Amino acid sequence: MTSNLLLDRARTLVAALFLVVLIAPASPALGTPRAEVAPSGASPGGAAGHDEGPSPVDEEDQAAAGVWPLAPRPEVVRRFDPPDAPWGAGHRGVDLAGGPGQVVRAALAGRVAFTGVIAGKPVVSVDHGATRTTYEPVAATVGVGDQVSAGAPIGRLGIAGSHCFPGACLHWGWIRNADDVYLDPLLLVDAPQPVRLLPLWRADPVR
Repeated sequence: MTSNLLLDRARTLVAALFLVVLIAPASPALGTPRAEVAPSGASPGGAAGHDEGPSPVDEEDQAAAGVWPLAPRPEVVRRFDPPDAPWGAGHRGVDLAGGPGQVVRAALAGRVAFTGVIAGKPVVSVDHGATRTTYEPVAATVGVGDQVSAGAPIGRLGIAGSHCFPGACLHWGWIRNADDVYLDPLLLVDAPQPVRLLPLWRADPVR
């Protein structure tokens, strides 16, 4: 009797332990994986050599989809390559292939903040509140203070000062006003799509 009682208790204990393991939540390290998507030219943890500071783009800016400043959708000749230091070498914007005299459009709605010549190149700048976009070499067809909508013409693409000389290309920049940090303007039109994860027991994506 005693041996049978001990055997029954052992079976009960094993069954209870099995149920605890079966229903216990997985630890964070072994549970659902966490996916991180970084802007082009950046790593999820931030680029080495850069002061982290505030996040490059807040949620409101991320939600505000922009438009390409050239139409049809242009080829990206050179991508954003931020410098390691404020005065270091790099590419503070993107170069978009275009044609001489092609219409240049505002990527986001805003107010024209500057039209003029900087370092021998005609430049147009549009302020969007938290950020501003710049376009060069562009002969302005708008004036300072003009309100423009996304996609509205702001000037025509020139050759003088082109990064693609003797061809024509638009140098398009995006700057955060709070600290004059350059951002990747392709995030306005080509932001990474959210990553969808599949649970182990489903074959279809979670919607």
